[in-house]
Amino acid sequence: MMLLACALAPGQIRFEEIAREAGIDFRLRNGESGRFRQVELMVAGVAVFDYNGDGCLDIYFTNGAALPSLRKGGPEYYNRLYRGDCKLRFTDVTAEAGVAGEGYSMAVATADYDNDGDEDIYVAGVNRNTLYRNRGDGTFEDATEAAGLTGIDAKYGKMWSISAGWIDYDNDGRLDLFISNYVLWDPRTEPRCGTAEVPLHCHPDNYRGLPHQLFRNKGDGTFEDVTYSSGVGEHIGKGMGVAFGDFNRDGSMDVFVANDSVRSFLFENEGNGKFREVGLEYGVALREDGAAIAGMGADTKDFDNDGLPDIFVTGMINDTFLLFRNLGGGLPFADETIPSGMGVATRQFTAWSAGMVDFDNDGWKDIFCAMSHFPNLGRYLGADSRLANLVLRNEGKGRFRDVSMTAGEDFQRRDFHHGAAFGDFDGDGKVDVVVSVVNGPAKLFRNVTSTPNHWLGVKLRGKQSNRQGLGAEVAVTLPDGRKLYNQATTSVGYASSSEATVRFGLGEAEGVKEIELRWPGGRVQRVSGVKADQVIEVEEEEGAS
Repeated sequence: MMLLACALAPGQIRFEEIAREAGIDFRLRNGESGRFRQVELMVAGVAVFDYNGDGCLDIYFTNGAALPSLRKGGPEYYNRLYRGDCKLRFTDVTAEAGVAGEGYSMAVATADYDNDGDEDIYVAGVNRNTLYRNRGDGTFEDATEAAGLTGIDAKYGKMWSISAGWIDYDNDGRLDLFISNYVLWDPRTEPRCGTAEVPLHCHPDNYRGLPHQLFRNKGDGTFEDVTYSSGVGEHIGKGMGVAFGDFNRDGSMDVFVANDSVRSFLFENEGNGKFREVGLEYGVALREDGAAIAGMGADTKDFDNDGLPDIFVTGMINDTFLLFRNLGGGLPFADETIPSGMGVATRQFTAWSAGMVDFDNDGWKDIFCAMSHFPNLGRYLGADSRLANLVLRNEGKGRFRDVSMTAGEDFQRRDFHHGAAFGDFDGDGKVDVVVSVVNGPAKLFRNVTSTPNHWLGVKLRGKQSNRQGLGAEVAVTLPDGRKLYNQATTSVGYASSSEATVRFGLGEAEGVKEIELRWPGGRVQRVSGVKADQVIEVEEEEGAS
């Protein structure tokens, strides 16, 4: 009886899985054929965005291809775009939009890179990257070559890209592109691991790492490759998730990259077009015992509401997922993995995408993880490699509690979950989650948490800044004087992209005294006396202080 009461308690985070009823029939296919190719393990991301500007969130799934050809030989390998209607119904518009894709796709990054009011799509993958420019009429054009965003490097050629994200690193009002690259891989020279009787996917140590890439938006539809001139290309990693934040509070966005089985990177933006890699200095490159983890997904939200962006990273079984608290003032981050309860909650698991989201609208950001072990690990673990997803409730005071078991019957179903993206699909103020499943049907988790808590969404419209205000920091002051913090970004998790609207759970507050927006570059704007339970649009004032 006590367990049942807990499961049905008001505010308990709960989800219903509704993909089939919603009209989403996407299946992520990795092209596996029994050869244990490395790319099979790493697919694939998903995006939540509003491609047609109707105010309803849409979904874009990336997909694999046949192996070893790396070609989308049939519709089963197409990337898919689903148009939402704000009522939890979706229509497949891939063909009419022209975004089925080519090659072996991995990641998707969405944003309005050309400031025309329409969100565009960048797809990163194994043998090609593609920029889809939104024409504004429901269709897209392939602008990759014209924009200079093929991702081809003079030394390495086309690299295997696993994640990408949009960032205005130079505060010129135009979104630039950061790409996280993994390892040198060629199906013709794929190493064989394990034995003839028991073949295995190879450990990342069997492959050479790659530099990440940075492309500066020139404002004329083209991009300049500044990978090496910026200093980003000096560092060889095995990149997975990428996320952004102004960690040192100097007004310029920094870059965190989760690397696989080597130390993670924190690229500190020096404000002059240069980046300095400071992951070790800031204490976020390694686990507390000095070990590198198999870093996968990353998010850089402020989990403790002190106004400083923190860092969360998922990993593999026995790694633990890492939680770093930003202490500010140029000090190293504090590793809160063990004190927060994260270590105990995650050591036995493997997770891919993730997000720090306030699912119960109590004012504290919770954590969602898309979970699954590598497929052939099960035989050694003596357990199913498929996992149920994980949701960790933020209880304040730096502590998280695993509430997955009471998150609903649908939430208990195991699968090979990989990509995850976040957004409020039905406008009820509760953030939902869409998840890709390797060689299985995608899942749409509707947030059905029963709570009287209030909420607020802030949609930004930049004028001096980029059109979506990505990189802006937003603080709301509640009637009792408490402050809550969040930031505008679409780069969340692993290979995935989430809605740009900045969301707050307000708890019992029926409104906010003030919204303070710090636009990219440091300009400050304030809005007073806003009622709860709505999405408001804030346009950047000319000459904001």
